[in-house]
Amino acid sequence: MVKYIIVTGGVLSGLGKGVAAASIGHLLSYDYKVIPIKCDGYLNVDPGTMNPVEHGEVFVLDDGTEVDMDFGHYERFLSTTCTGRQNLTMGKVFQELRVLERKGEFLGKTVQFVPHGVNHIVNWWEDVATKREAEVVLIEIGGTVGDMENELYLEAARRLRAKQGNENVFFIHLTYVPIPGGVNEQKSKPTQQSVSMLMQRGIIPDMILCRSTDYVSENIKEKISIFCNIDKTAVISAIDVDDVYKIPLIFESQDVLNVINKKLGLNAKPDLVEWKKLVEKKELTNKLRVAICGKYTALEDSYASVVEALNHAAKHNDVSVEIVWIDTESVETGCVVEALKNIQGVIVPGGFGSRGVEGKIKVIKYCRENKIPYLGLCYGLQLAVIDFARNVCGLEGAHTTEIDKETKSPVIDILPDKKDVKNLGGTLRLGAYDAILLKGSMVSDLYSAGVVSERHRHRYEVNPSYHDLLIDNGLKISGYSPDGRLAEFIELEDHPFFVATQAHPELKSSLLRPAPLFMGLVTAIIETERK
Repeated sequence: MVKYIIVTGGVLSGLGKGVAAASIGHLLSYDYKVIPIKCDGYLNVDPGTMNPVEHGEVFVLDDGTEVDMDFGHYERFLSTTCTGRQNLTMGKVFQELRVLERKGEFLGKTVQFVPHGVNHIVNWWEDVATKREAEVVLIEIGGTVGDMENELYLEAARRLRAKQGNENVFFIHLTYVPIPGGVNEQKSKPTQQSVSMLMQRGIIPDMILCRSTDYVSENIKEKISIFCNIDKTAVISAIDVDDVYKIPLIFESQDVLNVINKKLGLNAKPDLVEWKKLVEKKELTNKLRVAICGKYTALEDSYASVVEALNHAAKHNDVSVEIVWIDTESVETGCVVEALKNIQGVIVPGGFGSRGVEGKIKVIKYCRENKIPYLGLCYGLQLAVIDFARNVCGLEGAHTTEIDKETKSPVIDILPDKKDVKNLGGTLRLGAYDAILLKGSMVSDLYSAGVVSERHRHRYEVNPSYHDLLIDNGLKISGYSPDGRLAEFIELEDHPFFVATQAHPELKSSLLRPAPLFMGLVTAIIETERK
């Protein structure tokens, strides 16, 4: 039988259900095939058109599906590749129900939230489990108990337990144990009330994760155990940490698996030696100052995968990273020299639109001319090409047609098959694409391969009409699409590290397998500082 672990949240949002679920999944993944599913309550079909400052980064899967950023945690912690069917939104659920109703699949019945909507969700979960050949399915229900948006998911979870059997379904509830100002004492009442609301929906948690600043006291554990009808050993501290990769270790130290194994009849015994070795390194005194230059810096989650990939590379090089956030709008009217003072490396990540673009170009130009290690991602490649076209090739006013439709030198132009697109959602070049790397290039050396696959999310490309001019002036196009038409990677030879890619390699980086380009950036910074 497939085992299901369902993670819900209470009290307030943003407690870290995704990281908690991924951490428990990590402990199980050494012995079992763990397949994650995320359920979001919003009516958007996917988060692709949402503002990153409001919702966080959009994570892209190999199959081109745009999903919630929690999938980054799932893939990084579980060493798995997810599919679009593993992300439910109420927009998707209602869209499919309407299609089925129009086809007459409900045989003329009145289609209702219950039972039809709930049954559709349950069937969806079971279908994913079957098609992915899962041994354990990890289901995260977004939002908090009491939110109108997730009521159908909670009812579906209750229904799943009745259908699959109590011995095959395990409920985990993540809640909050605060210490009010001036009281200096942990309070369990928010947890009690949250669990009470969950019980009203027919769900009794098998485990409660208590998000708190410190380990939950024995007294508070006792209270939660009594009032929430749960064994004391299943009340687990989910403490604040400076590194999310410590969480599986923290859970393991509290014998989380003993509770899960006993209820579900599993025998998970993870080998965490390599994970511990990377996570428990002593405080590293060698700290690199790396600037992430973008326009969504008001919410650091907008670039969550970039930050993770940078930290992965840093751990493997025995250094730590201090990230400096630079809003490139401020650079447009300010001094780029001052903005990059004491900066040892720069990343210009992906993005869309005109805001802050000239500031990014100023930053890239400064890095190119002053030999500061630079990594461009997606938009970071396109703007590096614009800088090179303007300031090296002499194409005054060179630009992307995304910003300047009348530019006389459209070195960046929209993909031909996207020019007549009317709807934004799902019209990008999305998902994994192969690239053929130039033999002997820095990029091919970093990947140790001639062909690589990375994920994409964009509409615009380096205009093939300008490839020869750029190459003749010293820009190396070090990776092409298999048909030779699209520039996938660029680099400069007379530079410690000036590399950019049209892809998003940060999306496939993990603690145990850092993204090669980020490894290259960190290594280049270290070598530059040694000289």
